Amino acid sequence: MQTAMDTTPETHTTSPSDRILFFDGVCGLCNRFVDWCLAHDQSHSIKYAPLQGETASKLLPERLTKDLKTVVLYDNGEIFTHSTAVLRIMKITGYSGFVVAPLRLIPRPLRDLGYRMVAAMRYKLFGKKETCRMPKPHERALFLP
Repeated sequence: MQTAMDTTPETHTTSPSDRILFFDGVCGLCNRFVDWCLAHDQSHSIKYAPLQGETASKLLPERLTKDLKTVVLYDNGEIFTHSTAVLRIMKITGYSGFVVAPLRLIPRPLRDLGYRMVAAMRYKLFGKKETCRMPKPHERALFLP
């Protein structure tokens, strides 16, 4: 584990059994979602990587890394996008109660329509950063390049 005093970079390896949340590293909303996940994933079972990074280019199809309109959950070799990715992450973090359960009853095309509407306005509503999110020292082990 890397400490704040240690300046050597960590080596990250990925395997098909990993659970990785890929996000738009410069999106304010996406970064807030990552912060929420970090706070609620008590088991630290999720790793994080920007869609603009090396890990995404190795594991994801190019269409997902070029068109940054969705978070992507890579879970045990399966890829989930849009509202399905968000609902799965909420379930993983234990937040699948009264808020999430009714959303699962809505057909995926309708959920994804709502997701895409928010995604289209996310920079305007939540801002766009100049650079990707930098993890805090205690979070570094959870972030992939």
